[in-house]
Amino acid sequence: MSDREPPMHRKPPLSKCAIILRLAGIGIVVGIAAATFAYVSGALDPQRLTPARIVDTFEHNNGVFPGYRRNHPKGQCVAGYFESNGAAASLSKAQVFASGRTPIIGRFALPTGNPYSPDSAAPIRSFAVEYRQANGEQWRSGMNSMPVFPVATPQAFTDLLKATAPDPSTGKPDPAKPPAFFAAHPEAQPFLAWVKTAKPSASFVTETYNSVNAFVLVNDSGQRQAVRWSLVAQAKDPAPTPDAKDYLESDLTQKVASGPQRWDLVLTLANPGDPTGDATKQWPAERKTVNAGTLVVDSTTPQLSGDCRDINFDPLVLPSGIEGSDDPLLAARSAAYATSYMRRTAEVDQLQAAPAKGQQP
Repeated sequence: MSDREPPMHRKPPLSKCAIILRLAGIGIVVGIAAATFAYVSGALDPQRLTPARIVDTFEHNNGVFPGYRRNHPKGQCVAGYFESNGAAASLSKAQVFASGRTPIIGRFALPTGNPYSPDSAAPIRSFAVEYRQANGEQWRSGMNSMPVFPVATPQAFTDLLKATAPDPSTGKPDPAKPPAFFAAHPEAQPFLAWVKTAKPSASFVTETYNSVNAFVLVNDSGQRQAVRWSLVAQAKDPAPTPDAKDYLESDLTQKVASGPQRWDLVLTLANPGDPTGDATKQWPAERKTVNAGTLVVDSTTPQLSGDCRDINFDPLVLPSGIEGSDDPLLAARSAAYATSYMRRTAEVDQLQAAPAKGQQP
């Protein structure tokens, strides 16, 4: 897990086969699958695939770390607010888009299945946000720095899990299986192309985070508009990735202590005919965008004691004016998060009770 190139050393571009083997060899494919587990379809056949069975598979692939999330377990809590400029109020009746300020609780994380992974273990960073509207409704959004998802269907996701499952004899995925999987799933090519050039960033605050899935905005007149959104960092990243195991948390703490960190919430509007049910496909770059306002992070806390610890960032917790799309990956994201949440919170209760019983916490 410490296989990293020096900060200023640049290697030749890797071939597709080398990329796949590299990912499999250091467990990133498994980590990406764990991170993107949040996007599995809810149209699950209860006789074949359930949220509990998928969580079981991730526990088998990654191990169990009591009290931690089953995906994105290494992270940090943040708080702040979203300052709407009113530009999206004509698209959605959600209170969050009216001009004014909405408090937020958020969580930055590293998408691997192990809370002790080095920060350079995967090129993806994630950002989950809970917007707390004054009317009591909430909007929860989970985003990743990748632009697309590798697969589009529950069956493909299941096959990805199988392809990246560790071999009991080696503890690592069979190096032949990931290439075979991707050869059978050409829809993954945009994701693989991104992975080929992606590098772990030196900071959470310089990343752009994408919804990847599509949603639907509904305004006061009942008009509907399919969108995807991105939080686009206002900060830049001139620094190379540090040659250290852990650096993201200290960097975030230092940067926020020096001043609030900001992202623009940019909505990308679909044209009629743009696919809303396939997270492997990007929409054309010329699609209209709307800058809806600025998200500001002005404080941080450790994830085990911060306000984000007990939040289930279910992407289908949506206020009136925002709806899920026909993306078949959304509903199980909700169901699977609930399964993971119940397991980890039960473990926290057990760990806290252990000292009273004379056990080690």
